[in-house]
Amino acid sequence: MNTLTIGVFVPGDSIIHRLDPRTKLILTVAYVALVFMAKQVIGVALAVSYVGAALWMSKINPRIVLRGLRSLTVLVVMTAVLNLFLTQTGTTLVQFWKLRITDDGIYLAVYFALRLMFLVSGTTMLTLTTSPIALTDALESLMRPLKRFRFPAHEIAMMMSIALRFIPTLMEETDKIMKAQASRGADFETGSVWKRAKALAPLLAPLFISAFRRAADLALAMESRCYQGGEGRTRMRVLMYGAIDFAAFGIMAAMLILSGIEAILL
Repeated sequence: MNTLTIGVFVPGDSIIHRLDPRTKLILTVAYVALVFMAKQVIGVALAVSYVGAALWMSKINPRIVLRGLRSLTVLVVMTAVLNLFLTQTGTTLVQFWKLRITDDGIYLAVYFALRLMFLVSGTTMLTLTTSPIALTDALESLMRPLKRFRFPAHEIAMMMSIALRFIPTLMEETDKIMKAQASRGADFETGSVWKRAKALAPLLAPLFISAFRRAADLALAMESRCYQGGEGRTRMRVLMYGAIDFAAFGIMAAMLILSGIEAILL
């Protein structure tokens, strides 16, 4: 539970923190496209450069991002193993029984494992450097053109932001419930996978009760402050693009062009 970094915000005054939240959202979407386009050395190097530059400029401890990757260890290993043994093309390097390892299998295993880690690392930088309020304003601003089609942009942005904000809170609550039940004799660590999964079932009832209680408290707090949705709502901080935002757009555009050229030529 302590390794999850989704929804965690680290306050700061770095260049990345001062970027317009809309810029960070667009850059994150562009980075995801960059990772999926990266198939050769240049694309992978650009993905690594993006994460490294974001960490360096945001002054965030790399251990926080690495801690978030620890929770994906099982998924990364499963992805690598499946691609390693299920890929049948290429030159056979090792064969035993009906399974064989090829050079294409090794390449795909490493490629998909790295791509998964790059995706998580790059997208985590968005929540680590952007407060939930700023993220809500950015989402609403980007979806504002859809309002002419009666799309509830403000409400959707608010729900997404609240859901993202309460992920760490629910994880902390789950950890507390697990420790409380473990102190009363519950065993979550030993036995088969099926036995440990059954041991987690009693967590669901108190966790859902806690989640609904928090939702009711939040709704009551919003109503007591006369929250009426996005109509006529003002903001303390007006979002405006600056020179640093356009510079970031230019750098990302250059990275996408380089990755696209590499994908076409190679």
